[in-house]
Amino acid sequence: MAEGDEIVEGPPRLRVIRGDATPEELAALVVALAARAAPAPPEPVRARDNWRRPLLRAPLTHGAGAWRASALPH
Repeated sequence: MAEGDEIVEGPPRLRVIRGDATPEELAALVVALAARAAPAPPEPVRARDNWRRPLLRAPLTHGAGAWRASALPH
């Protein structure tokens, strides 16, 4: 058991009414119900896309020699 889990005494919260479930089947059902009741994990924070930041690169120009000028330092 994890820290903070408590054993609750009293009537069972899950009861098999019909059929003969194995302990493995009951364990799978309990895990599925517990997973559904658990809160969803937070979505990961996406890294910022620096390719679109205007301070990192100058805009590309058109015209003769533009391909050569694009490689020169500004």
